[in-house]
Amino acid sequence: MKIALVAHDEKKPEIIEFAKTHKDLLSRCQITATGTTGKLIQEHSGLSVNALLSGPLGGDQQIGSLVATQNLDMIIFLRDPLTAQAHEPDIAALLRVCDVHNIPLATNRQSAEILMSYVKQCLEGGENSANRTS
Repeated sequence: MKIALVAHDEKKPEIIEFAKTHKDLLSRCQITATGTTGKLIQEHSGLSVNALLSGPLGGDQQIGSLVATQNLDMIIFLRDPLTAQAHEPDIAALLRVCDVHNIPLATNRQSAEILMSYVKQCLEGGENSANRTS
């Protein structure tokens, strides 16, 4: 299963804790992340992460490209709704492309936990269970 992990600066500690909590499952997945988030996850959890550019420098658009080309199964994007983001248009485009291509997207910890329950079910049920229906 191919999963993207993204987090705004204020949510980076939370995504690191999330990755450590779900390390066993995530280690069985192909993980992609935006730059700083990916490096922090790798450093603190030991998970193998394909780190792209930082979000404001084009990483959000790179993740969106993976969605559009059907190279991601889901995104966990821990967003900070209380802080203005300079790259808000890129974030809006990423959310839109997920809707266009029917890609599950968690934007807070609770919805991320629900998606991880799905990942667990798919991995325990075998690879065929993890295939998306588009």
